[in-house]
Amino acid sequence: MSKTIVISGHPNLEASFTNTVILDGLQTQLDDVSVRRLDRLYPDYQIDVEAEQAALLEADVIVLQFPFYWYSVPALLKKWVDDVMSFNFAYGPEGNKLKGKDFFLSFTIGGPEESYDPQGYNHFTIEQFIYPLQQTAYLAGMNYHKPVYTHRMVYIPGVYNELDEVQARARAHTDRLVSEIRRVTESDERLLRNFVHQWFAKFDVLSDDEKYFTQFLASDAVLSTPEGNFKGHEGFSEWYSNLKATFKSGCEHLVEQFTMKPSEQGYQLELRVRLKAETFMESVFKGETIDLNVNETWLVSTSDGEIKIQDYQVVPMS
Repeated sequence: MSKTIVISGHPNLEASFTNTVILDGLQTQLDDVSVRRLDRLYPDYQIDVEAEQAALLEADVIVLQFPFYWYSVPALLKKWVDDVMSFNFAYGPEGNKLKGKDFFLSFTIGGPEESYDPQGYNHFTIEQFIYPLQQTAYLAGMNYHKPVYTHRMVYIPGVYNELDEVQARARAHTDRLVSEIRRVTESDERLLRNFVHQWFAKFDVLSDDEKYFTQFLASDAVLSTPEGNFKGHEGFSEWYSNLKATFKSGCEHLVEQFTMKPSEQGYQLELRVRLKAETFMESVFKGETIDLNVNETWLVSTSDGEIKIQDYQVVPMS
């Protein structure tokens, strides 16, 4: 069972007509969930970083729940991000503590949908406004999922909206968020996301044990890479030997984008991966430090939880 942690960034929950409904609904519908209400924990804005980081380490799914304030998050949640997502915890040489965790943004928006458009008075889309948070997830190695948000969530008595309407939207919002969390945690997507992260974690070490990789390769798997085309387990062994002669142990593969769609054999995975690595002087890179992006496409089959890679393509981005 996956554990979900919800970070509530509303600075005054008692005054909220919608965020409280969403939080209560999440606690009712999800089996293993904890909610950290920042306004109660830190009314003085003095974040207990160790406590917050410990809570994140225990979670499989992280949700930031907040009202959309001035095209961003409330100040209390911004300070939480600044303090908690620290060097060598969320990023940096040892900053892999959140890697592989599923990350959701869930927020309420006062304005109407049509206002967040190049022709509307806010000029930009919601997705454009939240790019910084999306990149935060990528930098920390988390699995960023499509955000869940709802418009027209402000209630001003006698002026704007009706209370029963906004709270009905809040309940519908909760249902959508719960559905998305369950889709990720109870589906092949989670299985394959975790597999991809484990695959690259092994690649980063570049150990002499190839069996970890070949156990997941079909006997006739086709590999198309910048180093050439290879087939089957013997082909993988040749390619892997080339990599070990090129890159030093301690590489870093950051999965910045992950999409999957059904294929005839199972699923097609489309990945954007950033590779950071040190190279040997004897290699074609002449000891240079590598920092490049590649697009990868995998065709995989799944049967009774067993994963097999049928086709593996790596294309460097220009």
